[in-house]
Amino acid sequence: MKDTELNIELINYTPNPERTAASAARLCYSSIGADKLAEEMTDSEVERLLKIILNNGHYSTLEHVSFTFAIDGISRVTTHQLVRHRIASYSQQSQRYVREKEQFDYIIPVKIAEDEELVDIFKENMKHQQEAYNKLTNNLIDNGYEEKEAIEAARYVLPNATETKIVVTMNARSLLHFFEVRCCDRAQREIRAMAREMLKKVRDVAPIIFSNAGPLCETERRCKEGKMSCGRLDKILSKGVDKSNG
Repeated sequence: MKDTELNIELINYTPNPERTAASAARLCYSSIGADKLAEEMTDSEVERLLKIILNNGHYSTLEHVSFTFAIDGISRVTTHQLVRHRIASYSQQSQRYVREKEQFDYIIPVKIAEDEELVDIFKENMKHQQEAYNKLTNNLIDNGYEEKEAIEAARYVLPNATETKIVVTMNARSLLHFFEVRCCDRAQREIRAMAREMLKKVRDVAPIIFSNAGPLCETERRCKEGKMSCGRLDKILSKGVDKSNG
């Protein structure tokens, strides 16, 4: 196993995303086409329109712009949570076709990583899982099954900690909701770190759209979690905690 680190790349996105969204919004009230509007609007007009859209919650025009991320160094735990966000497209590394011939890469949760004794227990379990995977795979192949058939059966012993890779595409509206719930302190730490890094990436190319993205305690000074709240809102209101997700 090699050291695994979260790595996120914004590999593609709608060209001129903010101008595209603003053109779509203005088209609703214009006699000319969106392509002409995109050419004629000034930067200040784009910014003004986007702020109106965001302030009024008219997010449908944001669905015209999308962002594609290549993500690796995350666990199957996190991708199980990620794919619950339904308005998105996913392509994930397949355990049915990719054979773990050596010790598979895995993610150690921070709470365990902080305790040397717990790390030893964790790593020992990962070693046993690899050994079981190897025995099952080899036995099935020896019994006449094709390698693909063998590894798709043996993968059932691989743990949630197994490192995986995934390509994710979301439109801007879906991303705003994703950042609202996954940048929240109640989200599990791994997906929270991933979401905050994704937010940094899209802010670089669409700073107006994502200027106020993040958990509700930071963006709207409110919380929907009730008794399950992490308490961050109280800290923000009483101590003026920094709003930035960066």
